[in-house]
Amino acid sequence: MKDLPAGVFSRSFGNGPRQVLAVHCSLAHSGAWRGLAAELAEEATLTAFDMLSHGRSPDWDGQGNYQLQNVEAGLALLTQPVDLMGHSFGATVALRMAMARPALVRSLTLIEPVLFAAARADDPGVLSRMEAESQPVDAALAAGDIELAARLFNRMWGTGDPKWPDLPEQVRAAMVRAMPVIPASYQTLHLDENGTLAAGALDPVSMPVLLLSGGASLPVMQAVAAGLSRRLACARCITIPGAGHMLPVTHPETTATQLRGFWAEH
Repeated sequence: MKDLPAGVFSRSFGNGPRQVLAVHCSLAHSGAWRGLAAELAEEATLTAFDMLSHGRSPDWDGQGNYQLQNVEAGLALLTQPVDLMGHSFGATVALRMAMARPALVRSLTLIEPVLFAAARADDPGVLSRMEAESQPVDAALAAGDIELAARLFNRMWGTGDPKWPDLPEQVRAAMVRAMPVIPASYQTLHLDENGTLAAGALDPVSMPVLLLSGGASLPVMQAVAAGLSRRLACARCITIPGAGHMLPVTHPETTATQLRGFWAEH
């Protein structure tokens, strides 16, 4: 294993023979994988790192591209063949990691990837509806009320339980700390400033890809998954009924079952 970029924190769960590398969602941390890792503990060793401005990793300094800096952190852990997966923003990081080092990625699982540029290209109407729903978050950010923005963002994308006032203060503070990376990633996710969808950019991603979506998630997520599936050489989409955006956290058993089936084929 290479040295991680200064201060970036990583941890491992389980002790199974299959090596898995995972990238968490925004406003969470590597511990978000704990429930899923427990389901897979005997068959997989799951390694995860805290993205910048999350968990025990240092704050992003606002310099450079946030997504690509987290890709760099992830690549420091990608030194042997793994099954790579990511959730939400972490799925976009995992995708870029697979683009950069495909020979070391046996399989790629993208859970609710938020590369909204795919929907912008293929189904702009569903993206517009999501952006309209995001207006209260945008207004809070414009007003400089980061805590309110985090609360509204969590309401839109989180599990809905517990409610914001019932979350431990430490959890709320961690979300507020991470919230500035959300507007900073707009051009990366909505406008594809890093060229993930550019002609030929996804050609290296020839390994099997599983796109997992929640049936109760925002409709734009199905559009993103479908758009990525069309652009990837060996991809399939699976929807988990009743699950929302946080499906690896809320539905660890079902997610583990899907992963086992996918991995068994490859």
